[in-house]
Amino acid sequence: MKKLIALVVAAAGLIGAFAQEAQMDLPRVKLGAGMYVIDAQVASSDAQRMTGLMFRKEMPQQEGMLFVFDLAAQQCFWMKNTLLPLSVAFIADDGTIVNIDEMKAQTLDSHCSARPVRYVLEMNKGWFAHRGIKAGAKLTGSPFAAAK
Repeated sequence: MKKLIALVVAAAGLIGAFAQEAQMDLPRVKLGAGMYVIDAQVASSDAQRMTGLMFRKEMPQQEGMLFVFDLAAQQCFWMKNTLLPLSVAFIADDGTIVNIDEMKAQTLDSHCSARPVRYVLEMNKGWFAHRGIKAGAKLTGSPFAAAK
């Protein structure tokens, strides 16, 4: 009987893990990358940043997620429970892209900023490369306006 109860509890835990939902109702901000406009969800709390784009099954090409941190630090990201392959840009306070990396779905590989940053932008895999956007390019938008 104890084994049956343990099995039911374990199954309930698995069901709960699969029942997680993607964050779809975060605030949004428009960012510019040259001639391209990005509609970015803003993850600014610990809980929002921790969940990020986990459990998303699709994302329109012009959308992404901007992670905002209180202080500049080396930021490292992984792809646990993230179903979509993503490109990640680590961004300085003035909007300058410090470095870009490609991330495979559902991996625990670390992808880190080359220097301390407060902003990280995740987009669909290849988004930056397909548009010729590289480290050193400058993004525009309200999050970066205060640094001018």
